[in-house]
Amino acid sequence: MKTLVIGTGGREHALARALSLDPAVSEVHAAPGNPGIAAVATLHHVDPLDGSAVADLAERLGVGLVVVGPEAPLVAGVADVVAARGIPVFGPSGEAAQLEGSKTFAKDVMAAAGVPTARAHTCTTPEEAAAALDEFGPTYVVKDDGLAAGKGVVVTDDRAEALAHAAACERVVIEEFLDGPEVSLFAITDGTTVHPLQPAQDFKRIFDGDAGPNTGGMGAYTPLPWAPADLVDEVLRDVLQPTVDEMARRGTPFAGLLYAGLALTSRGTRVIEFNARFGDPETQPLMALLDSPLSPLLLGAATGRLADVEPPRWKSGAAVAVVVASAGYPESSSKGDVISGVEAAEALPGVHVIHAGTALGGPAGDDLVTAGGRVLAVIATGEDIAGARASAYDGVNAIAFEGAQHRSDIALHSSTV
Repeated sequence: MKTLVIGTGGREHALARALSLDPAVSEVHAAPGNPGIAAVATLHHVDPLDGSAVADLAERLGVGLVVVGPEAPLVAGVADVVAARGIPVFGPSGEAAQLEGSKTFAKDVMAAAGVPTARAHTCTTPEEAAAALDEFGPTYVVKDDGLAAGKGVVVTDDRAEALAHAAACERVVIEEFLDGPEVSLFAITDGTTVHPLQPAQDFKRIFDGDAGPNTGGMGAYTPLPWAPADLVDEVLRDVLQPTVDEMARRGTPFAGLLYAGLALTSRGTRVIEFNARFGDPETQPLMALLDSPLSPLLLGAATGRLADVEPPRWKSGAAVAVVVASAGYPESSSKGDVISGVEAAEALPGVHVIHAGTALGGPAGDDLVTAGGRVLAVIATGEDIAGARASAYDGVNAIAFEGAQHRSDIALHSSTV
């Protein structure tokens, strides 16, 4: 089977890499892709937000499966256009993707499905925002209602900062603060059957110790030895399946990857947010530990036959991903800085490098250079988290470019929370 992965980032590189190792996949294509994806897939120029262009490319290539990676094309309805051509596509419809595209919509679905989540108010005026902040009190949680690439949330004890973020957004959701550690739990679904993946944890803040502004994610690891043994069963029963069932009841079935961001609070598990696609960077360590082929899961979800596909199997051990970001990230990013050491990192046992914000450039035009905020993720596997973590940082230390920054504490406290 030929596959086509849509997107340019680390998530798409990880998925394309997993598909390239799948015995059922004969060819992997990607659009637009990046230099790392080019090592495992044939790249094509296409606008990821142009559904007709994506569908045209899929038809020309004769692919049996299109995988839409990023949230923006999904919310824009790219999967709808591809599906209308009769091509199996992994990714929800534009309507169903509103689970990520609108925090207000997601809260409405959760309320109807009885899914445990934080109390919240949607606000469109400064007066409404001020009243909501006063009702919940600090710590304040203010979320842009629309897509914000993982950076639309402010969590602060500073009321003025919370108000300023609310004022900068057209519409915000202000909610009560949820205590406890955060967990990411992904599930593949065809709109009826739900196959959860194993839990992972990512690190959103830019600096060590969870300091500084939110980012798209500075690292992740899996599995979570400290998480409750029945967490996956609980979340499948109380969150994932009820949400999928409610979406079907509304006539907008959700087929694709349902990402539940969770807080394990003192009052029980609560949903922080839903995403409508594989998360980045959690996808990278999850794909490194996936022991069953990826394509049957994705194709089963795309064709409504997931019940016929075995749930995912996992390798023993652990995987850790450490993101290396460019100078100025997350407020800005430095582009065009020459990157060295990727080959040396990948020569280390159990280590591979996933590209995100990279391009070819430099004086000769064929140097690997920075092209975005999160540039690379170094992924390592090991017998346990400590071993995988040590290998990942060995890989990070082999890579260099001007202004490179990374957190030094990814998965450091993985045995306790």
